[in-house]
Amino acid sequence: MVTFEANNLTVDQYLYLRSRVEWKQLSREQAQKALDNSLYVLAAYHNGDLVGMGRLVGDAAVICYIQDLIVDPSIQNHGIGTSLLRMLTEEAESMGIPGTTLMLDLMCAKGREHFYINRGFMPRPNDELGPGRIRYL
Repeated sequence: MVTFEANNLTVDQYLYLRSRVEWKQLSREQAQKALDNSLYVLAAYHNGDLVGMGRLVGDAAVICYIQDLIVDPSIQNHGIGTSLLRMLTEEAESMGIPGTTLMLDLMCAKGREHFYINRGFMPRPNDELGPGRIRYL
């Protein structure tokens, strides 16, 4: 059984999930600040074991970003990522100002593009929007 818990993920849990998908290592200080400054953090548990997470960051008025959507590779393709994405989207919608449009953005890991396209996220560049960019500081 999969259950979800909001805003209760520890630094150790966050770092553990990042390591499971072999993402760039963070210091404990970076990880704690990232969690503290998130608008919303959602964790997924399968039979009580932590198996996934996602965060919302941004201003909750004009833009939110889905960040760190992670599902442990040992349990991927069981709908957990889809559920996390749906719940994060619903939370972002609830944060927006009525009568306005909130942009919900994300950058996906290489090879995961179709997961997001199939769930309503448009690729960039397209006819209206240029490509995204990144710079490490």
